Amino acid sequence: MPMPPPEWGPELDTAFAAGDEHALGAAYRHCAGIVRSLALRALRDDAAADDVVQEVFIRAWKYRSGYRPEHSSAPAWIIGITRNCIADAARTAGREADRRAAAGIETDREPRHEEADLLVDRLVVRTELERLGPPRSTIMALAFYEELTHQQIAEHLDLPLGTVKSHLRRGLTHLRTRLKDGHGTPE
Repeated sequence: MPMPPPEWGPELDTAFAAGDEHALGAAYRHCAGIVRSLALRALRDDAAADDVVQEVFIRAWKYRSGYRPEHSSAPAWIIGITRNCIADAARTAGREADRRAAAGIETDREPRHEEADLLVDRLVVRTELERLGPPRSTIMALAFYEELTHQQIAEHLDLPLGTVKSHLRRGLTHLRTRLKDGHGTPE
């Protein structure tokens, strides 16, 4: 998976929402690689993946008035749009496959929606974890990505065990609320 360009901050979220074209360019540089990667994994077609990238950024710019920086970062919002564009492209590919099957033309490509959805979910969760800020985001990452125990995290960060448990509980509550309310992706 390609690494995104360095740092995306709240000032770019605000600029994007305000219609700053430089922020659109920054969003493209930050997200286009992962958008294309997700589309390519799901659709298995270079041209279709390129079309998805274009459609994602057209929609993001066209509907930026619906974006709320206080709810999610622009990259998380754009990844949500990506999910919708991939689904649209997959439906189009499915109709094309049905048409080809009816005409007796074989096709060997099938979209892999589950894998793309899993990648999108991981990105949304990662973005929401980053929004928690340190030390909570660090503690949550150690618990879930590194699979360290509470005690190991406390020792690793030189924090009291109770503090680690409190940060984990509050972080999980925050994530549950944000993800349940749909703040990690566009509505």
